[in-house]
Amino acid sequence: MSNSKSSRFLENSLVYLVLTIVTAIIMIPFFWMVTTSLKHQTKVFLFPPQWLPSPVVWGNYIEVFTRQPFHLYFFNSTYIAVLVTLGTCVFASLAGYAFAKISFPFKNTIFLILLSSMMIPTEVTAIPLFMWMSKLNLVNTHFPLIVPPMLGAYGMFGVFLLRQFFITIPSDLDEAAKIDGCTPWTTFWKIMFPLSIPALATLSIFVFLHSWNEFFEPLIYLSSSDLYTLPLALSLFTDQSGTEWHLLMAASVIATVPLLIVFFFAQKKFIEGVAMTGLK
Repeated sequence: MSNSKSSRFLENSLVYLVLTIVTAIIMIPFFWMVTTSLKHQTKVFLFPPQWLPSPVVWGNYIEVFTRQPFHLYFFNSTYIAVLVTLGTCVFASLAGYAFAKISFPFKNTIFLILLSSMMIPTEVTAIPLFMWMSKLNLVNTHFPLIVPPMLGAYGMFGVFLLRQFFITIPSDLDEAAKIDGCTPWTTFWKIMFPLSIPALATLSIFVFLHSWNEFFEPLIYLSSSDLYTLPLALSLFTDQSGTEWHLLMAASVIATVPLLIVFFFAQKKFIEGVAMTGLK
């Protein structure tokens, strides 16, 4: 018995050691980004590298906001990502529930058609969508960054994820709700929606991260600097004279903090959603 415990202890120790080493390697770029954001510009590329800033220049973070209206870019990215995330979750949960639990003609065919749209790269539809938005006079607005994504690639992925989640929930719950006189909407809102919180948390994290980090679409649609999102704003720290790496890293740290906060508060539900557990 003691030998079994000793071998299990050694196995667990080895696993944790490997995970610690891998985590340390993964964290090196993030650590370098943070330390560079606190260095003076002349000490960014010293050789040998200066791993810890000396002196610590907290003024880099202040200069980020004084050099550019970074608070405005931060607000733009925040409200766009929040709206896209909320809209995608609402659309995906309703459509996913319909495809999983409600019978209607050509349901599987329609689902396969929607699913096939996920295989079309964004670059293929960029020009037709831009021409459409241009005719509607919606170019250089945030509309193309909010509505098309939640009904397009994000939405289709969400529909697929939520459909698979609702399928795992026993149909006995639906039948019991029908016996109690619940309409499909009441069944969804009172029973299915609360059970789908883990899956919605998973979808929210994926959509928020993708929308927050999106660079290609804002680059296409936005020309006014006051409409820029954070990914576009980061490019403003590079000009003909070179890149101001200390300010770029400080801006990158600021742009990363909301992502860490979102994952920190949603990690429990995220893990539950990945496990696809339908019943509590």
